[in-house]
Amino acid sequence: ASLNQQIIRQMRMRAGAENLLRATSNNKVCDMVVLELSYINSNLQLLMEQLEGLNSSVEVYQNIQETSSIPLIPLGLKETKEMDFSVSFKDFILEHYSEDGSSFEEEIADLMDLRQACRTPSRNDAGIETLAKYFSHIPLLESRFFSATRQMGIFFTWYDSFTGVPVCQQNVSLEKASILFNIGALYTQIGTRCNRQTGSGLQDAITAFQKAAGVLHHLKETFTHTPSYDMSPSMLSMLIKMMLAQAQECLFEKIALSGIRNEFFSLLKMAHEAAKVGDTYDQVHQSMSQTPIKDNVPFFWSTVAQVKTHHYRSLAHYFLATALLDHQLRPSDDEDQQEKALSQAYDAMPDGRSPLDILRKREERRRIGKAHLRRAVIGHEEGLRIHSLCRHLRKLDVLQAILQASHNRSLAKFNDNDREDEFTDYMEAPDIVSKTEHKAEMETPMATKVKVTDFFRRLGPLSVFSAKQRWTAPRTVRLRLEDRDLGFTLRGDPAPVQVTSLDPLCPAAVDGLKEGDYIVAVGDADCKWMVVSEVMRLLKDVNEDGIDIRVVSLMDSGLPMVRSAFCATYCGGISKTYSMICLAFDDDKSPKGRKVTKKGSFLSWGVKNHLKSSSTLSLPTADYSGTLPWNKPCPTFPSSSSYNDSALY
Repeated sequence: ASLNQQIIRQMRMRAGAENLLRATSNNKVCDMVVLELSYINSNLQLLMEQLEGLNSSVEVYQNIQETSSIPLIPLGLKETKEMDFSVSFKDFILEHYSEDGSSFEEEIADLMDLRQACRTPSRNDAGIETLAKYFSHIPLLESRFFSATRQMGIFFTWYDSFTGVPVCQQNVSLEKASILFNIGALYTQIGTRCNRQTGSGLQDAITAFQKAAGVLHHLKETFTHTPSYDMSPSMLSMLIKMMLAQAQECLFEKIALSGIRNEFFSLLKMAHEAAKVGDTYDQVHQSMSQTPIKDNVPFFWSTVAQVKTHHYRSLAHYFLATALLDHQLRPSDDEDQQEKALSQAYDAMPDGRSPLDILRKREERRRIGKAHLRRAVIGHEEGLRIHSLCRHLRKLDVLQAILQASHNRSLAKFNDNDREDEFTDYMEAPDIVSKTEHKAEMETPMATKVKVTDFFRRLGPLSVFSAKQRWTAPRTVRLRLEDRDLGFTLRGDPAPVQVTSLDPLCPAAVDGLKEGDYIVAVGDADCKWMVVSEVMRLLKDVNEDGIDIRVVSLMDSGLPMVRSAFCATYCGGISKTYSMICLAFDDDKSPKGRKVTKKGSFLSWGVKNHLKSSSTLSLPTADYSGTLPWNKPCPTFPSSSSYNDSALY
């Protein structure tokens, strides 16, 4: 974080100097600015080298109990600035949702605490859970507060994990992509912390690196235009290859953990496995050597990939040489199986010899075995040479010790099979086919799909109350019974409840209720999350004075309004709605004595009176057949074509 702050300070100075250089025509000022720019660029180079040194400090991430395992490379977390959502969110809640923003201070504080915790997550499953929890909250926040037509004034700043260059945007996608990158990075740090001297520790490391590759792959496929270079497609492709290579290396170590039997088939199997690890690291190194990746990846990383390529390929040659030199074909051996196994070790047999010819002739086995040992020794020597070129790599004593021990073992084996009278045997051993029984695969972790509870759930269902919709301020409407009828029906399962089939002449409509309004409160009860049956229970005891409800109207055309053509019945694929008619009850009977009576809706005019099998769900009522509205002549309404929406309301 300190280096990032220094880098951004120097970059601001450089930008100012370059602007001055373009603006001035004074030669003396130009000379001074050019000199200042040289100092700034020099400082930036030193800071970049320090940042590279931090990315090369892999020893602090390794398991402290290990003394004989080759170090693995973790990915550093992206750094970000602390953010304050309070003012912006409170203003938006007041302006957009017409709610008191100060009543959401606790929710905003919880959100800010969660984001702050994501800056320094613990290197374990709890840290992954923290990042995943915030990642799952971001889409909810985006829907609640971030609209394409309005800027929130919130700037997300994230620093490139390789160069320290900051990226500052108002787009919340930067926040999502950076958190996802850090989830993958944290998995790599967990993988390097595992104890690779035990089977369970190795399995944990394999799982962690495969999950890291899966997360980074998801990031690459989902966010294709990230402004930060460490999340560019080319860089992510390289990182995915590196994580899978390290997972493959751990799989090799798991196979070798219980010991490698000095037996023909076992040695050939280990040769194939070692060659597979070497090839995967060779692909990583080739990816790192491409422009512009090579300009941003730490030299330490590319050196490690190159060293491991030589190391594991040399191990493959050593194992195959041992199988040929230490095991002669005996009468009791399965000749066909050994012939098949040896033929699968090469793409092309050495010197065009047949596998059976090599197996049967002792001198051929020794000659080809020595050629493999020669390649093993040369490969280990090249690995040691490359190792010595990187100053950060020279600090890893355990890696140098492993490389030196492997070199000494191959050299000793070669000397044991060398003869003084052999001066003309310059056979070149062919490459060994790389294959594995346990290939490392990307694994998408479930941690990226954590179920969370919306911090701002009190604002209402997100499908309706979101930033992309524009609402009127809540209006208060007085509901009164007229001939035991409120004059409209309700629809809303799931929540919220919407007014439909509104009679334009009913008291509620006169008081300001509109078709398509959403009921947000009944009396003092907030009902944004209530379904129709729950709102009905609040309205069933409406007395003669009536009750106040609060409603909001949609100002956009983004959500479809339910028009009066939708019947207030359940039939033909139309979802169930509830009629608000028949609220009357017998004055001589208690509420407990009310009976449910299925009747047609108040607005059963037009095409609806042709529906004979209606199943309208009504509130409890007594049988007032003589006074119920559907026994009265249906009013004649003007056609909607002669009125606009506002005139109809």
